[in-house]
Amino acid sequence: YIYSQGYTATPFLKELFMHPFLQATIGGLLIGLSSWLVLIAFGRVTGISGLTMGAVQPALEKRTLGALLNWRTAFIAGLILGGTWFTGVFEVSTAMPARTPGLLILAGILVGYGTIRGSGCTSGHGVCGLGRRSARSLVAVAGFMGAAMVTGTVRGLMAGGAA
Repeated sequence: YIYSQGYTATPFLKELFMHPFLQATIGGLLIGLSSWLVLIAFGRVTGISGLTMGAVQPALEKRTLGALLNWRTAFIAGLILGGTWFTGVFEVSTAMPARTPGLLILAGILVGYGTIRGSGCTSGHGVCGLGRRSARSLVAVAGFMGAAMVTGTVRGLMAGGAA
């Protein structure tokens, strides 16, 4: 309602909510709360890859759009719409360097493959699995965090930066 009427945050609110520490704190609290609510309400772990598959698979099997009307679809829509609303109200820049469609497709395939091989995604293992003290999730998180650190270091060195 507020966003549809062209409301934008005051400079004070923008400065307050755009502070990196506060962004991370609010984001972490919201992710933790939403994960807990899904676990309590549905008895399910909030892994985004699993939620997406659980939302899309019934529609593919039944070949009907009505099968998409479930809590998983609502959760995913809330992620997308919430981010869109926030960037509009707080005028957050969404500018990113241009990526070719081929690179985006390759990245999607690699992430999908990693999600299947790792039996879950970063949200499922990192947020929910560690919260449940899952040893399997601890190993998965150590693996993808280690790979991310190596990738970031190599990429920095290739760009001429210091390690």
